[in-house]
Amino acid sequence: MSGHPQAPSSTKASPAPTASTASTGEGGSLPGPSAVSDFEIINPSFEAIQAAHRRIAPHIHRTPVMSSSSLDQLAGAQLYFKCENLQRSGSFKMRGASNAVFSLRDEEAARGVVTHSSGNHAAALALAARERGIRAWIVMPSDAPQIKRRAVEAFGGEIVLCEPTMAAREAGAAELMQRTGAVLLHPFDDDRIIAGQATAAVELLEEIPDLDFVLAPVSGGGLLSGTAIATKHLRAAAQVVGCEPRNADDAARSVAAGRLEPAAQAKTIADGLRATLAPRTLAILRRHVDAFSLVSEEEIVAAMRLLWDRLKLIVEPSGAVAAAPALFRKIGIERNSAVRKVGIILSGGNLDLDALPFGRALP
Repeated sequence: MSGHPQAPSSTKASPAPTASTASTGEGGSLPGPSAVSDFEIINPSFEAIQAAHRRIAPHIHRTPVMSSSSLDQLAGAQLYFKCENLQRSGSFKMRGASNAVFSLRDEEAARGVVTHSSGNHAAALALAARERGIRAWIVMPSDAPQIKRRAVEAFGGEIVLCEPTMAAREAGAAELMQRTGAVLLHPFDDDRIIAGQATAAVELLEEIPDLDFVLAPVSGGGLLSGTAIATKHLRAAAQVVGCEPRNADDAARSVAAGRLEPAAQAKTIADGLRATLAPRTLAILRRHVDAFSLVSEEEIVAAMRLLWDRLKLIVEPSGAVAAAPALFRKIGIERNSAVRKVGIILSGGNLDLDALPFGRALP
């Protein structure tokens, strides 16, 4: 195991597949971006991402990139883990929240900020708001993990609980905006948030510039959108793979259908991946993401355990979703004669250990 490893010698990557031919991991394919109707793709430029990186530098950690020879052997590839579980507030969300909060004009910031979130964006926004000296109101679903609710409170966020549905979250945020005059900072449907999240991939590619694959989890799509934009700018040949629980596969279904699909009804241990895409993130993913890979609940838990066993990292289920496709050879990297180099964004580490159903790792 190592932190900040030296990049091994480069291997030539084959051209990334277009969105019209990439596999969804379930035998399907992604239609071309022209199928997205009546939505102009608006996404942050790479220059905006660079500006975000400069803006948030005083407020975030530059998290390490770690590797493990035993995990490489298991995966049949060279794996590089971007450890956003070690980020301030415990997840990558600190990047987007800081960029959004510190982008506000003084008169906007004085009104405070409001959002809805199951936990990681809530904690990050509360911390970023505290650092700017403004109030933050957070609408959280009643079934959000206690560890995430405690973090929001510790950072000074004012929690309003709601039913665990997206409609209830959005209605609660709208009521708070009307009552307080606060500025909405959406968890993912905001260019400032997407630009901030993109900086994790920028750092990963600065350290390991010749990656063949970049894997990130997807929920509302802010992280994956930013990751895809940054990756395609810095390493166009790299394939960007969105990773989702099979029990919450609405992003893969939405991209395949060319329209927003409803959230799945099944439960998933990956509580941070319950949101659905917005038109903005759907359009970005259809333009820039090459494939999706779906993983089972058992694979998520097994990936969490492997990351603990081999890297001594506590990674929450949502973060382990990005590791599982590589660890369990679900994206075809081992079928190529060249050793592939895979970057994996471990999105967070806010894990409720009391509720963890650690089972036996998969062979």
